[in-house]
Amino acid sequence: MKDRLLSVVIPAYNEEDTVEKTAGTVAGVLRSAGIAYELIFVDDGSRDGTWEAILRAHERDARVRGLGFSRNFGKDRAIFAGLSGARGDCAAVMDCDLQHPPELLPRMYDLWERGFEVVEGVKRDRGGESGFHRLCARGFYAVISRLAGLDMKRSSDFKLLDRKVVDTLASFPEEDVFFRGLAAFVGYKRAEVEFDVAERTAGASKWSFRALARYAVTAVTSFSTAPMQAATVSGALFGLIALVTGILYAAVGQDAEGWLVFLGVMGLLAVGWALVCLGIVGYYVGRTFRRGLGRPRYIISRECGE
Repeated sequence: MKDRLLSVVIPAYNEEDTVEKTAGTVAGVLRSAGIAYELIFVDDGSRDGTWEAILRAHERDARVRGLGFSRNFGKDRAIFAGLSGARGDCAAVMDCDLQHPPELLPRMYDLWERGFEVVEGVKRDRGGESGFHRLCARGFYAVISRLAGLDMKRSSDFKLLDRKVVDTLASFPEEDVFFRGLAAFVGYKRAEVEFDVAERTAGASKWSFRALARYAVTAVTSFSTAPMQAATVSGALFGLIALVTGILYAAVGQDAEGWLVFLGVMGLLAVGWALVCLGIVGYYVGRTFRRGLGRPRYIISRECGE
């Protein structure tokens, strides 16, 4: 048995049907490879029997630990809670639905033992996702990679991190965390392991379109002020277009009625766009305000395991 401990952080939201199978599968893989381990399930305010399933998994294997949020705070915050509570010399992060293949963990661990400090699980294939979802994901990661200056086009939450990387991430003070982006931002010596996204073993995806949109906004605004800059540039262009169009209307002798209609339409468009720009700026101000309040990222209301 290798004496250096691997912590495996597994966020779970409404995953009562998968927790015990995931715990058994991951533990079996690591035992077969002779790797000392702890499994940390983080219940992200689930509304089903996820916490009870974590307790049952702990009864079967004392190396299974559980952290339970007081309410739903989001997957990325659950990941950070697990990393903050991890005791291992290194820590892996993976999904509870086994779409991240546990059999790759020994290979990732071996790469870490060879000196790599961040071992990235990169997607070779996105599994059974719809064409629309693939297109949206590809577009999102192309945008965030360009804005942040980091290559995240095949990024996933499936990673293994050295202790110093875990401690670095845990020290970041921001409330709205984007794990994939921050894991890319910190640098360190990196290696990649390709994997194909497996089918879910049970249940359904918890990602609604609204949740994905919110996730995308958090990701972009965590790494770039481009939306505010775009609002400024587009506002200037809007004003220039209105000015040029007005001059042209005046030059061709547009009648008074047509002129008034034009001014009304342009005025409404200008007010609408100004409100959009104000909303963009307000979102950034709101992030600063929330950070200034000093509230915790999450609240842990229950724990199991030592």
